[in-house]
Amino acid sequence: MSETSETPLVGVLALQGDVREHLAALAAVGAQARPVRRPEELAEVEGLVIPGGESTTMSKLAVIFGLLEPLRERIRAGMPVYGTCAGMIMLADKIIDGRDDQETLGGIDMIVRRNAFGRQNESFEAAVDIKGIDGGPVEGVFIRAPWVESVGAGAEVLATYGDHTVAVRQANVLATSFHPELTGDHRVHALFVDMVGAAR
Repeated sequence: MSETSETPLVGVLALQGDVREHLAALAAVGAQARPVRRPEELAEVEGLVIPGGESTTMSKLAVIFGLLEPLRERIRAGMPVYGTCAGMIMLADKIIDGRDDQETLGGIDMIVRRNAFGRQNESFEAAVDIKGIDGGPVEGVFIRAPWVESVGAGAEVLATYGDHTVAVRQANVLATSFHPELTGDHRVHALFVDMVGAAR
């Protein structure tokens, strides 16, 4: 692991989804960013972003690439992780409307409902106030987005949209229903990179 560099080394799980956009957002806020597809690449990074995509496909690919258990172990050991959209689903302890065989990584004591905000053609953007992020609301891009049905005592709600929780943090694990990587606003990524630096 890159402990000596002042710049955190952050991976983006590159099995599916907005990998390039996350890599660009992380670089924009001063992190070293690289794609992660194999266990040995995971072992080198100090933090990890799990992008949007299709959560059932992502969980199957994590098994195929031999990443599922190493990811669970790193999360349990305290590695900072940030999940967007499908990444939020992957970090949930329980899923509603998931497939029976769908695996999650866990990390946040929450129940998440898949595709809660509707199908692809019901995607939308909305201003979201996020606790811990200054400078006004973040523009949230919601694409077949989940929402959080409930959180346990260890999880902190950071943002809501309407009556629904859309951003949560538990210890070193952060998750949003929306895609900040698709906007020019990198404040959520900056928050995560700060989390990675604080966990060193």
